[in-house]
Amino acid sequence: MTRGVGIDFGTTNSVAALYDGERVELVQLERGEAVMPSATYIDVELQTETGQAAIDRYIADNTSRKVELVSEVVGGATLLVGDADPEHRRPVETMTQRVYGQAVKDCGLQGRLFRGTKRLLGDPNVRRLMVFDHPFRLVAVVTPILLHIRKAIEALDVDPSSAHVGHPVTFEGRDPHRNALAHARLREAYAHAGVKHPTFYPEPIAATVSYLERHARDAGSLVLTVDFGGGTLDFSILRQKTQDFDVVATHGVALGGDHIDQRLFRELLFPLLGRGETWRRRGFDKEEIETRFPFEDYEELILNWAVTYLLNQNRYTTPVMDCIARGGPGHHKFRRLRELIKHNLSYVAFQAIKDFKAALSAADEAVLDIPELDVEVKLRRSDFERLIADLLERVAQGVDDTLAAANLEHRDIELVLRTGGSSLIPAVKRILEERFPARVVEHDPFTSVASGLAIAAFRGYRFG
Repeated sequence: MTRGVGIDFGTTNSVAALYDGERVELVQLERGEAVMPSATYIDVELQTETGQAAIDRYIADNTSRKVELVSEVVGGATLLVGDADPEHRRPVETMTQRVYGQAVKDCGLQGRLFRGTKRLLGDPNVRRLMVFDHPFRLVAVVTPILLHIRKAIEALDVDPSSAHVGHPVTFEGRDPHRNALAHARLREAYAHAGVKHPTFYPEPIAATVSYLERHARDAGSLVLTVDFGGGTLDFSILRQKTQDFDVVATHGVALGGDHIDQRLFRELLFPLLGRGETWRRRGFDKEEIETRFPFEDYEELILNWAVTYLLNQNRYTTPVMDCIARGGPGHHKFRRLRELIKHNLSYVAFQAIKDFKAALSAADEAVLDIPELDVEVKLRRSDFERLIADLLERVAQGVDDTLAAANLEHRDIELVLRTGGSSLIPAVKRILEERFPARVVEHDPFTSVASGLAIAAFRGYRFG
């Protein structure tokens, strides 16, 4: 093999890398960037776009678009419209009427956007996704991303058919069969994309490989890797040998940076969009009724920005407009909610939250600034950490569980690698430093896995 190929298909982003025995080269997947969003957009003609282009297309097609759902025919009902003729001398007069189901069809929809599909790969209940009346298998939604990556690698005159491909230690869920199902689906998707002979390799181990290739350790050294990405939190412990290493333990937790982003959205933005406000309106007897605004009906669609456009229906917008028209102390919050719905701004808000989170990693205080919603929230890092305290506890517990599985103490670990975008959070670093003082190293947060996969492919490493 002249160059090893590594493909890191992630929940949030994807990266590919090459290794020739001396140098790692990151593949430019789009627009001169190595990191590509793991997104697929399927339009009404069933044509696909991937990466940032998919997200941009979704935003453009759904900004300010009014959603009108229509009912679909689900069957027919035959009714007797004439008197019965007991002597059967004339045909029975009947009339057939169409039976309509709930209004669910969005006639103005230009395309469907899919993000985070990696999370679904191990779910046996998710078999097909309906796209414009066409049932798409989950594999078919993932394949365009992998195909895009394969073509980008081939453009460098490299054959990716035998690439090492990453996978989390455990996919989301508690069913022990989920990993096997996820691997089977991934293998099929890679085959459809032209990567015919993929070698699956755990992501935290790949991250460790990319470090050890550049920084040799003494034989017997124990290395703990904490890979905290957008969708998963993975751990591995490796024991260095003279020319190789042994895998001592692996562990995975269904927790990622996306969960933190959603927590920030709920706690910082929901109160500014109308959660907790009252709704005053006239009842049937013309008396004024005061109830709590049903913000819970909006929450999941706001948090899942790929379908936030569904809020732009009369059933959702009418209560908002009514609250604005009646004024009151909370009317400016409902104006923000109207703007978020009308201009499909959930994605913009989440991008601002990611920037805000990064700023809090560099400073003790930062401002969540979303001018499109007239939002400016100042928050101290200590308050941020209180908001996610339970999630941080899961990180700490994951570390301890990994050591327990390996029958090791904290003092036995000689080096700790933290990688993945969420590992940049200072509180995560502090959790590790408290347990492993002066032994924690930051390692290529966004590209370590792809680099390690390429090195593992070149060296012929296998797992399991």
